[in-house]
Amino acid sequence: MNVNIDQSWKTYLNPEFEKPYFKDLVAFIKHEYKTQICFPKASDIFNAFNHCAFNEVKVVIIGQDPYHDIGQANGLSFSVNDGIKHPPSLVNIFKELEQDLGIPYPISGNLMPWADQGVLLLNATLTVRAHEAGSHQKKGWEQFTDAVIQTISAEKTNVVFLLWGGFAKKKKKLIDSSKHIILESGHPSPLSANRGYWFGNKHFSKTNSQLEQVGEISIDWKLE
Repeated sequence: MNVNIDQSWKTYLNPEFEKPYFKDLVAFIKHEYKTQICFPKASDIFNAFNHCAFNEVKVVIIGQDPYHDIGQANGLSFSVNDGIKHPPSLVNIFKELEQDLGIPYPISGNLMPWADQGVLLLNATLTVRAHEAGSHQKKGWEQFTDAVIQTISAEKTNVVFLLWGGFAKKKKKLIDSSKHIILESGHPSPLSANRGYWFGNKHFSKTNSQLEQVGEISIDWKLE
């Protein structure tokens, strides 16, 4: 695994790359990609960072694991490649987007246009074995992505953090709430959404309202 990550992030994360845990993680990932089918493809592992430079980050959406079926994962949390059927959580994200902002349900589930506007779509674990959810958890990725969240919190101001579900909410302790905006809700997965913990959170309009209040350009959430 080559750490092909945008230079704007290297400035802040180089100390992490030198730590023993990260070197162990790189060795583990290289071996996994040689001996197993893993996702996303190696060149897409750091896509979240490469489509959203450090100085451009305005919003952070935290996911847990990449999708683990063929052709789905593209290195951005909740996002799938063009032409791939939308997973259930993404369907509910788009339904809420439709309810909140009146944006028509999109054809593509590729969230790259969000990333390109400053939305960091960060999974806590950046890789996974095919058809084995959670298979690369507790190998070092979480330590790295926690450091990413802490770095954003320390070095930036007025970032909107969207914490969806119990796992993401645990990251709240890494964020300085006196200088950032934290919006929380249930997870968009059917289990949570169908119990009333997701729909109606209006996180998309609330995010834009918060950005506008601090003089930032709001996010165009349309994907078409």
